[in-house]
Amino acid sequence: MSDIIYPRSPRETMCGWVHLPRFVDKIRLHLAGKLHPDYQPNFCKGFDGLWLETAGVDAAQFIEVVRNSITDGQVCDWVRANVKKDESVRAAHRDRMLNYPRKDDAQMQDRLRMRKDQAGMAHRNDIQSFVDFIDADEKRL
Repeated sequence: MSDIIYPRSPRETMCGWVHLPRFVDKIRLHLAGKLHPDYQPNFCKGFDGLWLETAGVDAAQFIEVVRNSITDGQVCDWVRANVKKDESVRAAHRDRMLNYPRKDDAQMQDRLRMRKDQAGMAHRNDIQSFVDFIDADEKRL
């Protein structure tokens, strides 16, 4: 498999949850056997895992929800019916994701710099978070 099918940006939202459309795309690609190897190590971990943890959803259960759906609307209906988190929780999740790593997290700031260096983007001062890095790496930014 040489061509990467990029999932949606982690900035996109579904039923009030940032990253959820991207996670759904990754699950659909995984189920179809088309999730690129670059995405395999963090599948259901990293930002996927953060959504699962914040939403209080089990990974295997959510994969089955996506497997048994055809549209994003069906997934969204399930999330609305089964994930009872108020807007403050979704807002905190959005802030955590979009501003990760925090400026005072030296270890993760170093990791972001390393990832930018490895990708040939060390000169990109506009990349201030891992979400920025993902969008730049996937040619959206």
